[in-house]
Amino acid sequence: MSDVRSDGKAIGVAGDVGPTVEQPPEPNLPGAVRVWRRAGMPAGLGGLALVVLVLLCGATMVLGFVNKDRCTGPDYDSLGRSEPNFLLRSERDVCYSDIQYLWVGRDIDQHVFPYIDGGIRADGQLFGGAVEYPVLTGILMWLGAIFAHNDHQFLIDSAILLAPFGLAVAWMLGRLARWRALVWALGPPLVLYAFHNWDLAVVACAVGAAYVVHRGWGRAGANRSLAARATVAGVLLGLGFAFKLYPIIFTVPLMLYVATGGEGGRWLPAGRRWDVVAPIRVAVAAVGTALVVNLPFMLLGFNGWAASFTFQEDREVDITTNSIWFWAFRPYSNPTNKDFQSLIDLLSPGMIMVSFVVACALGWRRYRREGSYPWLAVSAAMLCGFLLFHKVHSPQYTLWLVPMFVLMRIRWQWIAAYFAADLAMGIGVFRYYYAISFGKPYGIYDGFAEQATVIGVWGRAVLLLALFFAFLAAPMAVHDPDGTPAVTAPEPVPAT
Repeated sequence: MSDVRSDGKAIGVAGDVGPTVEQPPEPNLPGAVRVWRRAGMPAGLGGLALVVLVLLCGATMVLGFVNKDRCTGPDYDSLGRSEPNFLLRSERDVCYSDIQYLWVGRDIDQHVFPYIDGGIRADGQLFGGAVEYPVLTGILMWLGAIFAHNDHQFLIDSAILLAPFGLAVAWMLGRLARWRALVWALGPPLVLYAFHNWDLAVVACAVGAAYVVHRGWGRAGANRSLAARATVAGVLLGLGFAFKLYPIIFTVPLMLYVATGGEGGRWLPAGRRWDVVAPIRVAVAAVGTALVVNLPFMLLGFNGWAASFTFQEDREVDITTNSIWFWAFRPYSNPTNKDFQSLIDLLSPGMIMVSFVVACALGWRRYRREGSYPWLAVSAAMLCGFLLFHKVHSPQYTLWLVPMFVLMRIRWQWIAAYFAADLAMGIGVFRYYYAISFGKPYGIYDGFAEQATVIGVWGRAVLLLALFFAFLAAPMAVHDPDGTPAVTAPEPVPAT
């Protein structure tokens, strides 16, 4: 049982025997560790098990599509909008999707190629093909509309485009963490949000980055150098930025992981305490990919390209943002309170950055103790900080977090509690909107809607804060290429 270094030589694990076995290079750090493995376990899930996992994921996504499809048809107005009163049905029956909603209002129904001729007006309204999402999501929206003539066809075609991303996530998680991937494949969030927005694509990029770091690609797989695997992961994180921004934040912990030589420092250059070059390659790959994807849109239609960022920057904290900022400061969080809105425009990103620094610092403490920088744990904690403090917390963002429940050995109680809070939010908030929009009682004492929404908002917030620290303390659920969990143990102290 051995690994292969970037120079092609075998690296033996402590206790192995054989003519080509070497001891792995010891990290030149306090608290150095060696990596122990158990033999006799298959690498990830086998072929048949992966097929079963992917089929289960597909069945879950079919349920998710059926739920959203309840809002479409049977008749359509001149714009291809479902009648009768699709908005009433989508909120009352909890089958709302941004995909169906955005069929009208972004020139998607006119098949306008995004960003090139668009922009944003002084009142914050987008026009001319501009959409509020980064460029690759805009392209997905355009592709889903090419053959569509109403919101029902747009939903179907968009689901066909998005489904392979969801299936790919199931496959990669199965290869990485085995049957824990059922948390993704059968979880309630996939039913609620698979086709709520276009987030399956960005989740595939984020999970793909974790996959290539720990599994590589092709026949060489994880025997490729860590620098090569991490550079490709950086490309995927840059692509993720071009879908929905958030994966780019994982670049920093990945750079620290590479700089410290990966697990136990095994991939450090001979005789060096740090790898300086490889992290720079990762950063260049991530940022360079994001720039290359965005550059054509910047050159061909800068105003349309910039409108997506301006729209999000100018978005006010209100009842539609589902964030702690609105609910914690009512009634001061009213959108008409410009001083409060300006304060949150500073406070929200400030708190997010603080959470990122704290996560990286606590990850560094763990590295000093264990000898391996916990890049996935830190990435998961950073994501929790982003979701907790961002001024917008859209329901489908839960899909971003679910893979972290798979990749990190978080207690099942945490997962169940978060799914319960998210379910209360995912159902309650649309019933709440229905009550407000259509003249029904909606006060906290008037029924389930606002109660469930409040439970969901604050339940998620408390759990995200707790999960921030739980992730930082949790071991990875990712199995090494030989199929065994990587378990670190301190070097024994010589007897005195």
